[in-house]
Amino acid sequence: MSWLSSQVKRVFCNTHRLRDGHARVSGRKVPAMSESPAIVTTTRTQPSLATQVWRFVVTGGLSAIVDFGLYLALLAAGLHVNIAKSVSFVAGTTTAYLLNRRWTFQAPPSTGRFLAVCLLYALTYTVQVGINYLFYRQLADHPWRVPIAFVIAQGTATVINFIVQRAVIFRIR
Repeated sequence: MSWLSSQVKRVFCNTHRLRDGHARVSGRKVPAMSESPAIVTTTRTQPSLATQVWRFVVTGGLSAIVDFGLYLALLAAGLHVNIAKSVSFVAGTTTAYLLNRRWTFQAPPSTGRFLAVCLLYALTYTVQVGINYLFYRQLADHPWRVPIAFVIAQGTATVINFIVQRAVIFRIR
């Protein structure tokens, strides 16, 4: 079902004529304009590239706090580095998906879009955990190996995510 047809259905199914000449639309009482319910269409415009980049950075920062905070907590709890990174990745990317879909790209929910994001996140999961583990092992003698490995892996995955999400998954058709 397309976005427009779902909106038309919502308007027609949620519009009820009242005896006093008003109509009830989605639970609100409004003056009736005519004998038939009005169809109101809205157009969605995609935010500018600069706005999307800014929102993506803010969303990414919040998601990285979730990801890195959980990662540190799980490492402190004694979990293996890859298990800790896997669990924190899921928490961080879930946060990112929900915020990016609604705020950054302003896209309506879609099963196809959700499945595409899952596929993208599976790819970036592999890239991120692999890069994180590579740098974690290479910097084994350094006390700052955890944040350095995390930032390099996160940065690589962020670039991949933004390009694919903007160009393919969340573009307005």
